[in-house]
Formats: sequence, structure tokens, C-alpha cells
Amino acid sequence: AILEYLAERKPALWPADAAERARARSISAEMHAGFPNLRRHMCMNIRRRHPGKGRTPEVLAEIRRVVEIWSECRGPFLFGAFTAADAMYAPVVLRFRTYEVELPPACRAYADAVLALPALQEWIRDAEREAESLPQFDLYV
Repeated sequence: AILEYLAERKPALWPADAAERARARSISAEMHAGFPNLRRHMCMNIRRRHPGKGRTPEVLAEIRRVVEIWSECRGPFLFGAFTAADAMYAPVVLRFRTYEVELPPACRAYADAVLALPALQEWIRDAEREAESLPQFDLYV
């Protein structure tokens, strides 16, 4: 709903082409409501690195689905120019960075383009300045 509100003011948040706009909304909704195992086993933490952790069979299946979506990238972002769909996948890009998920070259290029965005760089800098306040316990399988 927030993205639709913003897109009323800045229509370029969605692709101009109707079919691409529908696809962008679909994969954004999938990101919003999906990937529960990825969220559970690869918790969001910009400040840490957990290479190799969190890779249950269910998480690996969800990573494959993300790779499938990103593989259709029309470069440098999912629909060429930055859209709301890219904003929806920015947290996944950050999780993949934290857990050092290996990606095919085209998907790595997409993740790198998202990571290079000034707003994402600011998000990372702000997170790195935060004091660690998360409980220390092992969530990984």
C-alpha cells in the first residue's frame, strides 16, 4: 500500500509497460509475503557476517526462487531502471551479503547494483554506527 501511495506521486516507481508493471507488482508481493524460511534462518543483520550459516533445504529452495526472479533482470535493475520491486528486494540483497550467498554472475551484478545505491550505502553506514543490542543466541540450523 505504501508503494502504491508513493507511485501515485512518482509513477516511475513501477515500470511504464503494463505487463512489466504487473510482473513487478507480482514479485514485490511475493517478496512481501513470501520467503519465510529465508527470513527465519537468515535474519537481517547488516553489521555481521555469517558465511555458510542458515542454509536449510527450505532456505536453499527459496534462494533458488530469488535467483530465478533476479535472473530475469533487465539490468542493472530488475526492470532496467530502479523500481519499487528493487526496493522490495534490497533486504534480500543485504541478507545475501551477510550470509555470503553465492550467486550466478547476472544475479551478483544485480546485487552489486543495489548495494551501490547511495540510499543503500547510507542504510549500511547508519546500521554500522548502531550499538549492538541483539541477543546473542544461535538461530542457525
